[in-house]
Amino acid sequence: MRRIKIGVVGCGRISGQYLENLVRRFPFCIEVVACADIVEAAGRARAEEFGVPRACTVEALMADSEVEIVVNLTAPAAHFEVSEAALSCGKHVYVEKPFTITRDEGLKLLKQAAGSDLRIGGAPDTFLGAGLQTCRKLIDDGWIGAPVAALALMATGGGRLNYYRDYRGPAYDMGPYYLTALVTLLGPVTRAAGVTTIPFPERRHLDPKDPEFGATYQVEIPSTIQGVMEFAGGVTATITTISEASGYFPRLEIYGTDAVLTCNDPNGFGGPVYLQPRGGERREMPLLPGYKEANRGLGVADMAAAIQSGRPHRASGELCYHVLDIILALHDSSRSGRHVELESRVDRPAPFLQSPTGSGLLE
Repeated sequence: MRRIKIGVVGCGRISGQYLENLVRRFPFCIEVVACADIVEAAGRARAEEFGVPRACTVEALMADSEVEIVVNLTAPAAHFEVSEAALSCGKHVYVEKPFTITRDEGLKLLKQAAGSDLRIGGAPDTFLGAGLQTCRKLIDDGWIGAPVAALALMATGGGRLNYYRDYRGPAYDMGPYYLTALVTLLGPVTRAAGVTTIPFPERRHLDPKDPEFGATYQVEIPSTIQGVMEFAGGVTATITTISEASGYFPRLEIYGTDAVLTCNDPNGFGGPVYLQPRGGERREMPLLPGYKEANRGLGVADMAAAIQSGRPHRASGELCYHVLDIILALHDSSRSGRHVELESRVDRPAPFLQSPTGSGLLE
C-alpha cells in the first residue's frame, strides 16, 4: 500500500494525539510530511517532537504539491476557511469536529469537494473503534431484537471562557461523539426537537492553572441542551449535553425488544460494552478485534486507504454534515418552539475492523 502524504494544519493541544498516531501507528498508509500553524513556533515544535520533516506556514503547506490530505486541526471558527482553502488547492480534507459552524458553510464544502472529485471527512472517528464497532455488530446481528429507543447523556464541567467562545459549548464540542455514534448505530435522523438553556449566565474560571482563575465571564452560548430525535427507521432517542456537572459522566444506551445495550463512552475507541437480555443478567461483552486505545487519526488512515482502493471512506463529510444538521436543528427548535424536519440524510458507513494480520485496515 502506498503511503498517502499528509499535512497537518493547526498544532495546538489536540495535534499531539493525532500526530502520535499518524506518525507512529499508521505508517503503513500515511506519511506526515509537513506541519503548519498560524503561530509558526507551534508548527516547528510539533514537527521536531514527532520527526516531521517540514514545518512551514499554512500558505506554504497549501501550495505544497506533495501534500495529498490536509488534516485541519484548527479552532472551530476556522474550520470552514482552512478546509475551503485546502480543497481549492486540490487537496483532500479531514477536519476536526465540528465540521463547520453553519449549514451554509457545510453544504458549500460538500459541493466543492464533490465538484473537484476530492474527499472530505472528519471527526469524530471514535465510532471506528472496537467498542462502538462491537455495539454495531450486536445490533446488526439481532442481539437486542428490534431497536426501539436510545438515550445519550454527556455531563461535564466547562469552567473556562474559551469552552463557550471557541468550542461553542457542549453540543458542538462533545455532542458530535454521541450523535455520530447514534447515527452510525441506528441510521439518520429525520426530525428533532430541542430545549437549550443557559442556567448560569455568569460563571467563574475554575481551573487553578488558568491565568484568569477566579475571574468571572458571561456565558452567551447554551450550556445545557436537551433534545428528542426521530430516526428514519422509527427509533426515537434523547440526548442531553450539560456543562455544569462536577466531573465527566458519559452514557449511551440502546433499548431493544429483546435486550438493553450499554455502549462504551463514545468519546473513546474502547471501553466496556454491556448487554442485558430480557429476564437475564447484565454482562460485559467481549470486544471485537480492533482499535481500543486513543487512536485519533484513525479516520484519516481509513480515508488514505479508501483513496487507494476507490471505496468510500467511513468518517465522511456527509456524516459530519448530518451530525452538524442535528445540532443546529436542536438549537433551531428551541428558538422556534417547534419540531425541525432535517433535510440531510446519510447512509450508515460500512462496518470497520482492524486487519486480522494487524498490518493495516480491513477493506
